[in-house]
Amino acid sequence: MLLLSAEETRKALAFPALIAALDAMFRGSCVTPVRHHHTMEVPGEAAATLLLMPAWVPGAYTGVKLLNLFPDNHQRQLPTIFGQYLLSSAKTGEMLALIDGGELTARRTAATSALAADKLARADAHTMLMVGTGRLSLNLIEAHAITRPLERFFIWGRDPDKAKAIAAEAQAAGFNATQVTDLKAAAEAADIISCATLSSEPLIKGEWLKPGAHVDLVGAFKPSMRESDDEAVRRASVFVDTHAGARTEGGDIVQPLTSGVLKPDDILADLSDLVAGRHPGRSSLQEITLFKSVGAALEDLAGAILAFETVNGHAT
Repeated sequence: MLLLSAEETRKALAFPALIAALDAMFRGSCVTPVRHHHTMEVPGEAAATLLLMPAWVPGAYTGVKLLNLFPDNHQRQLPTIFGQYLLSSAKTGEMLALIDGGELTARRTAATSALAADKLARADAHTMLMVGTGRLSLNLIEAHAITRPLERFFIWGRDPDKAKAIAAEAQAAGFNATQVTDLKAAAEAADIISCATLSSEPLIKGEWLKPGAHVDLVGAFKPSMRESDDEAVRRASVFVDTHAGARTEGGDIVQPLTSGVLKPDDILADLSDLVAGRHPGRSSLQEITLFKSVGAALEDLAGAILAFETVNGHAT
């Protein structure tokens, strides 16, 4: 069995190829059952969660991402989440590869946002605001720069030192990046606003969005979390990665649906509709677009197949 470390996974998932692989997977016949959550008791500590995300392309590949989430791991100076991806043949059942789950998740998430932006952001978008300073921030900058001619990057975070560090990493990677402290001013200037936070309160206000802006919401993965306010939802044309996931998991969609600010029919399309051309995406230069991503098992499978075939040099 092929074993890929985080660094090997990163090298095997170049963003141009990964974006193309996701495009093909969203167009294809991937089967994605509902993810499995299992609560695991941890004596004397908060309960842990075992998360299983299966998907398969009949006759080709099947895979499952396994995540262990232990909330009290910070007491041991360990990450909250440990994960791996197990890729197998859907012809024989042979187990083919074990791929680093954290790196796979970060890169496929960023590539999914870039794929959506290719359909929803203005073709001449040149300024991006990155809200958040976690693992995804640099990945999102790199991925969005593939599909749009971005020239300036603003980095904002609650911790200015972390934002400054991400800006320095982005600069070292060749991007014209600057740490900012005025979130409102940066949002008003940005053509693309990408958020990857664990915020429970809206960070991006709809009144800040300029005509033609594209809002990419990647964090706030629980119904109780939120990165945009009601006004952003009211002003924007709303799109999601998958209807099933976004309508039940992401607070930026769940909360407005619950309050009536957003009606189910106001969600214009999912990513499958966009890449297949069933919805044209952006309709004018002035339109404000909003994309909510909560992640889907088919994205992991697309990345795992690409990593395996890149390293092996061929398909099974």
